[in-house]
Amino acid sequence: MLLIQKFFELIRWKNLLIILLTQYMARVFLVGKGNSIPESVLDKNQFLISLSTLLVAAAGYIINDYFDIKIDQVNKPEEVVIGRFIRRRHAMLAHQILNVSAAVISFTLGWKVFAVNVIAMTMLWFYASVFKKLPFIGNFMVAGLTGAALVVMAVFYTENDLLINIYALFAFGITLIREIIKDIEDIRGDKKYGSTTLPIIWGIRKTKFLLFLFMVGFVVSVAFMGIALHNKKLSLSFLLLGIPFLYLAFRLYFADRKKHFAQLSFWSKVIMILGVGSMVFV
Repeated sequence: MLLIQKFFELIRWKNLLIILLTQYMARVFLVGKGNSIPESVLDKNQFLISLSTLLVAAAGYIINDYFDIKIDQVNKPEEVVIGRFIRRRHAMLAHQILNVSAAVISFTLGWKVFAVNVIAMTMLWFYASVFKKLPFIGNFMVAGLTGAALVVMAVFYTENDLLINIYALFAFGITLIREIIKDIEDIRGDKKYGSTTLPIIWGIRKTKFLLFLFMVGFVVSVAFMGIALHNKKLSLSFLLLGIPFLYLAFRLYFADRKKHFAQLSFWSKVIMILGVGSMVFV
């Protein structure tokens, strides 16, 4: 039982649930406007899209921890699973099985879904092995992969692809902000093992300023996209999300300890959930 528990911790089952919720919310409230909720929820294609997405994401979490063992032993030693509870070679085998399974499922949905997922698998590998230690590139890749969870739906359900892609942009933006906050949180371990993240190169003060710019630009750009679509409900939803963003910015200004940035990372995830919830109203 302990091994199963640790495996689910390794693949970040809570994050996988958020991905699953996001995709099904999009299926019900963005794609399935003309369908009943049971019809949308029981859609076989959506089930396969979500299953393949979750397998890719789970494999990505495994390979990320595989390459990050030493850094994680400094930043969050209590959360290290690979090498303590699961052997490295078993973790790599699980990673490969999950990716192959995702590829096979994706292929049955068409070449576009297959291409998106294969690109995501490849990016996750290079992110974990190379780009994570580089400034901004790694953050950008993770944000892009988060948005891809909705992009993969937009390439399959083309009738509402623009609306889905707006939410993909939202997921990209809030994830980019959260990843940079996590870099500040993990600066001690990253610096010890030679990472060159933004907080290490620029310092925390300049990195905070960049985050403020991202927050303002992100809220404004998404709101204007809603206006361009002549969707008042969408515009209002994202403008209302500016309130928790203001609170995030306020807390970020005064944050100066590791636990403060951990709380900001959690709050970013809350904003993500609120954004997903706004799909109900658009």
